[in-house]
Amino acid sequence: MKIYYDKKVDALYIKLGTKSPDGVVELSEGINLDTTTKGKIIGIEILNASKRIDITTILSYQLELDKKVLSQRVA
Repeated sequence: MKIYYDKKVDALYIKLGTKSPDGVVELSEGINLDTTTKGKIIGIEILNASKRIDITTILSYQLELDKKVLSQRVA
């Protein structure tokens, strides 16, 4: 996962994979999901991001994983 923020246009993009999007699903005005033809979400775009979320929080996040859930997926 990679997170990009363009301050000039106030847009945040969360890239969830390496594939290129085949389509876009608009959740609401200024919030879009990039998807594959099979419906997998590969990116999230948020326009006017600083008005919708705390940019400093999203750019300095912590990832907490449930080891039980992860071990079940690997097995």
